[in-house]
This record gives sequence, structure tokens and C-alpha cells, in this order.
Amino acid sequence: MAEEETKMIVDEPEQAAQVQKGGKPTMKVKVYAPFKVYYEGDSYSVTAVNATGPFDILPHHHNFLCMLEPCNLVVTGPKGSKTIKISRALMHVKADSVVVFMDV
Repeated sequence: MAEEETKMIVDEPEQAAQVQKGGKPTMKVKVYAPFKVYYEGDSYSVTAVNATGPFDILPHHHNFLCMLEPCNLVVTGPKGSKTIKISRALMHVKADSVVVFMDV
């Protein structure tokens, strides 16, 4: 099993999270504005704030769509955490993929 660096965990047909060598499930995350990509890659979690308060997105999260409040968006992945200050953004979560479109 040492040769296997990644494998798929499938709970539902539309949900498939990658598992990194350390054993933690990850999801694809892209945070971008019309002319700049702030983050693109694998992540263990995304932390943000919407109208109901702070929340986290983890692998296998249900489909989700919301407007984000001004906050520090924190993306935690295999290479550490990245904090991105946002004023307005739209977040879309579907099938272990998180897209945050800023400046909308």
C-alpha cells in the first residue's frame, strides 16, 4: 500500500474526495476575482462568514451556495493555511469542489 499515494473515497456517486498520503480527505478549492486567482489547489477546509455567522466547509459537505460577508477567508491545505481578505464573494460548494468568486 506504500505505492498508493492517493485513492478515492466514494460515499455517493457525485461526491469523491481525494485522500492525501497523510490520510486526510481533501477537496478542490479555487478562490478568484475577474483578473486574479488567489488560491487554486487541494484543501482540508475552508473557513468563511455568511449572514448567519462563521462556518467551515470540509470534504463531503453537502451542495451549498451563499453570499459571503466581509471576512478573512481561510483555506487550509497540505502546504499550510492561506488567509484571503474578502469584501464580497459568492461561494459554491458541489461534489468536493469549492469555488469562491470575489468582487461580485
